[in-house]
Amino acid sequence: MESGRTILIVGGGVVGSSIAYHLRLDGHTGRVVVIERDPTYTRASSSLAMGGIRQQFSSAVNVKLAQYSTRFYTTFDRRMRVPSHTPKVNFRQRGYLFLVDDASADRFESRVERQRSIGARVERLNLDQLRVRMPDIRLDDIRFGVFGPHDGYLEPREVLAGFRAAASAADVDYVTAEVVDLVMRSGQVEGVVLNSGERLVADAVVNAAGPFASRLAAMAGIHLPVEPVRQHLFRCALPEQWPYRFPMVIDPTGVHWRHDDALTIATPDQLIVAHTKLDEPPGESFTCDLSRWMSDFRPQLARRVPRLEPLELIEGWAGLYAMTPDHNPVLGEHPLARRFFLANGFSGHGLMLAPAIGKALSELIRIGRPETVDVTCFAPDRFDRDAPVHDEAMI
Repeated sequence: MESGRTILIVGGGVVGSSIAYHLRLDGHTGRVVVIERDPTYTRASSSLAMGGIRQQFSSAVNVKLAQYSTRFYTTFDRRMRVPSHTPKVNFRQRGYLFLVDDASADRFESRVERQRSIGARVERLNLDQLRVRMPDIRLDDIRFGVFGPHDGYLEPREVLAGFRAAASAADVDYVTAEVVDLVMRSGQVEGVVLNSGERLVADAVVNAAGPFASRLAAMAGIHLPVEPVRQHLFRCALPEQWPYRFPMVIDPTGVHWRHDDALTIATPDQLIVAHTKLDEPPGESFTCDLSRWMSDFRPQLARRVPRLEPLELIEGWAGLYAMTPDHNPVLGEHPLARRFFLANGFSGHGLMLAPAIGKALSELIRIGRPETVDVTCFAPDRFDRDAPVHDEAMI
């Protein structure tokens, strides 16, 4: 695509803003417009996320995307500083630690071998090494741990604010509106219709609408298998100022937690806790079921680290994952709608992979092919071709 042409991005969350930023970074000189219906981002997935960053995947493409993003996040605060905003994502590379029990030992042994073969940095920790890292953890049912030393967690809202501020400083236009239709001619998307009735003409339109991506795709006559699924998170206060910082810990039960460092001396030490409910029905629900704290979250956390008792619940909230059938993203131009690019279905990994996704979409839009990471396996029509991408390292 010629560098002077107009690109519309529908969805101004972390993925859409990363795409806009990378387009400018990579030299696109035409107009870039991001259309976001809610500039407060109250229900944006990137605002409600847990903030984990890991390279512990089992497919080479996801490892490479994660490694690009990890490198990006280590310098995010410096590289994204602009006169209007100084980001503070506070990327704490305290690692991701998977606790492995008898039932999953063989699978994780194979996964570690696979991850090392494709370039992921992982360490296998025996029980003594686990006790050194976390002296208070209960290990009676644990065989070993798998630790990613380059992994960690950061502040999701700061990532979103940083990308948006940097994109705006690079002359990306943000428009507060909702897209109600796409303008199409001869199988090509040529623009959008806003809820105000205004039409915006474009040389390319990007679907970065998160959990609502299938609605936008339907306007182009495309069935996009992306469904919104509710996910719960809880913040709790620790009973004391903890003597060490937790990495992101993933229990065999599926409960996982990370430290939420105190902002001031007076702020209690806190954890953020998550647990994916595998049978959660699809739907756009943001209602937090507080009863799950006592039924699904707290018992497993207290059993694994008994010293955490008594845990005091501070708050709970719910956000949406944009889920695909294989839990991997949909990336690229759709063959049934030319110049309509998809960046959807991250299944809980949008914030984690956002820098690399921005880079990949910038390349696909500008030059028609991926160069930094080959993402062609995530093509939008892969489900129609029965070509899902397998990656077992999903939480």
